[in-house]
Amino acid sequence: MAMTLHVPLLELESAFGHDVATNPETSLPQWQAEFREYLLQHIRLTTPDGQFWRVQVNEMHIESTAQIQSGPFQEVIVTLSLTPPAGASSRKFSLHYDAIMHQVVTHKTLISIRHDWEQGQIDDREVGVIRVNTQTSQIEPLEINLEKGSWWSGFKGMIRLGMQHIREGTDHLLFLLVLLLPATLLSEGKRWGAFGGSGYSLTRLLKIVTAFTFGHSLTLLAGAVGWVQLPQQPVEVLIAFSILVSAIHAIRPVFPGKEIFVAAGFGLVHGLAFATVLSEMKLSVGPMALSLLGFNLGIELMQLFVVFITMPWLILLSLTPIYQWVRVSSALLAALAAMGWIATRVSGASNVIERAMESATEYSPLAILLLALIALPAYFFGSNRGKTISAQIER
Repeated sequence: MAMTLHVPLLELESAFGHDVATNPETSLPQWQAEFREYLLQHIRLTTPDGQFWRVQVNEMHIESTAQIQSGPFQEVIVTLSLTPPAGASSRKFSLHYDAIMHQVVTHKTLISIRHDWEQGQIDDREVGVIRVNTQTSQIEPLEINLEKGSWWSGFKGMIRLGMQHIREGTDHLLFLLVLLLPATLLSEGKRWGAFGGSGYSLTRLLKIVTAFTFGHSLTLLAGAVGWVQLPQQPVEVLIAFSILVSAIHAIRPVFPGKEIFVAAGFGLVHGLAFATVLSEMKLSVGPMALSLLGFNLGIELMQLFVVFITMPWLILLSLTPIYQWVRVSSALLAALAAMGWIATRVSGASNVIERAMESATEYSPLAILLLALIALPAYFFGSNRGKTISAQIER
């Protein structure tokens, strides 16, 4: 089991007895060994019959959060490994923790469970607060008693997590949607031509989605089990770049007929981002295998849902003269979003485009509704409807 501590530097300095807040980047390495021992003295986990868990400090680093009124808030982030005695349950134990509060009596520690695989819990859940009892001046341990879970609950939780990851991942959704924009059209040299027919469109759609699935499934597996490990920043930059390339292709054919290879290639990149979610859970072999299956299934279900509610309107619009305007304007917006993400992910500084795209996620259903409201009247009243249908019959 893993634990992450967020220790505020100013309060730590009062309890630890060393100046660690003035220049933490240099003082933390200087006092790291002593700080490690300090933590081990103030963190204990015991079983109901009094046996001690093994506590191991793995790594620590400084994080700073900008605050308008009080300036930067700095804290030490510490990750620990917690191992119960042989045969003991990891779901029922006592957490004894009195770091900082043994000296700073106003300090309190919020305890939350980041995820509980056996219960299918994928979001933080607060389980208690450790503080000094003002009446007894004692610091009581927090009793943890989690309900018994199951592998089925864990599997269902991973399906939900996969669906949530796509639903909230604006960049992943945008990449998929931009790939779909020209999927209904025939390429004519260096420009997109007429509607290729329903059969042609559905076949291309199936190939593109399958290729993307194949690509991200490979790296999801490789990344989650630790076979492939890349820094997060270049992966995120490449994801934004994949949107930019696909947006340019949606405006003018860049790789006509090779969309499945591009989808598979960029799927490899997106899979590395997906893998980060599972690799952080530090699961054992059995739960990890089920998590890979469930998480991937959740991703596919959400992707298919997005395709199902989007593609009919794109097919209808492809039969009308206004589709060129819809396709090009949508691709330009996607390209703008991609450039905003690239700038943010390279520099680390937020920009107005990146913030706007993150806020736009909650309005995705309205965007689909708007697409339908444009497609239906354009199809039924479009001047090219009869000509397009006749052309298909003649072919």
